[in-house]
Amino acid sequence: MDQILSGGFVPPRLQLWRRESFRVVDWNIERGTRLESILEFLRKYKADLIFLQEVDLNARRTRHLDVAREIARSLQLNFVFGKEFEELTQGSKGSPAYQGQATLSPWPIKNARLIRFRKQTTFWEPHWYLPRIEPFQERLGGRMALAADVEIPGQTLATYNLHLESKESDALRVSQLGEVLADAFARKRDRLTLIAGDLNLNASEGEAGAALKRAGFRDAVGLPSVRTRPARGLLDQGRSIDWIFLAGELKSSQGQVHSDVRASDHLPVSFILSDR
Repeated sequence: MDQILSGGFVPPRLQLWRRESFRVVDWNIERGTRLESILEFLRKYKADLIFLQEVDLNARRTRHLDVAREIARSLQLNFVFGKEFEELTQGSKGSPAYQGQATLSPWPIKNARLIRFRKQTTFWEPHWYLPRIEPFQERLGGRMALAADVEIPGQTLATYNLHLESKESDALRVSQLGEVLADAFARKRDRLTLIAGDLNLNASEGEAGAALKRAGFRDAVGLPSVRTRPARGLLDQGRSIDWIFLAGELKSSQGQVHSDVRASDHLPVSFILSDR
């Protein structure tokens, strides 16, 4: 489960000048079930750094595709993929299925590793009294962060691709976020650091917001009132749960929630990272 999968499909290219700005996208793609629509948006936006959550590997619901590899191949990118859960209702004993996080970029991605959170819910664990069928989503594994260094032109960007727990309380999610912040602090050394993902809480406020601020992180998108998970019915107003935070000297601008994209139950969020 802690094995990092990786690959590269970037063609040889010659960069004669230093780029001044880069496009960054974060998106929970709901397993990749609408892969062509996902690719259509990513291809149109031409992102330089992509963070994806809920990415399937060998699952029946996504036609047994390696979704991260398919996206990297289609967009000619490098990628790393970390397994969050083994999806027990989506594979078989001889051909297991997984869901996890993927980080993609045309630049080299190095030192990839998993931070599997110490505190986890028992909600997803198999139970003897439940049939192993899809509605119960029985899983092995646990929530985690996929950490990796991306060698953008001119410097190295330390990245954390998160998927915090959707069940139980914000206290559990804040604890999981705290493990990432502690890791980032231990490795900071004045590096540019980026945290992105589906945090399953409003990270602009409360204990999460305070912890991020104390650690020197700022909201890179700058649109806390915009819902990134649209409403699901009359009584559901949607939620602001997908975030990108930045620490370091580079600047962020043109933050956007792409509300016209309907390829997932979450909306992609993006911003421009620049040195001016």
